Amino acid sequence: MAEEQPQSPPRREVVTGVPRSVRRRPPAHTPARSEISEQTTLGATYVRALMRSQLRAALGALAALALLVGTLPLVSVLPRAGSGPLMWAALGVLVYPLMWLIARWYVARAERNEADFTGLVTDPAQAPGPARRRG
Repeated sequence: MAEEQPQSPPRREVVTGVPRSVRRRPPAHTPARSEISEQTTLGATYVRALMRSQLRAALGALAALALLVGTLPLVSVLPRAGSGPLMWAALGVLVYPLMWLIARWYVARAERNEADFTGLVTDPAQAPGPARRRG
């Protein structure tokens, strides 16, 4: 006859999961990304809003550039400025840094518009992207 060993109580397993308060709930509305990919009226409105904000930034940069370049002939009309150092200073020292600042402003504005649009389109339950600065 075989010896009977004393039976120990069955081992208890604990199953854990994500707490109920943290579980992801389905969005109450359809995310904007699906609205855009399905080409609905609301999706077209989102895209139109992005295009309008980008156009506004481009027209602002173009107006600043036109104002900057449009004033250059006035510098050459000033007395003794036609071939003097003032014209070279205006062309070489003043214009290019201002053009660079206009371009930098435009790129920052366009990136901010795209980041705002991306924030609108992505699901808020997804992991947040890198922090961006306002300015």
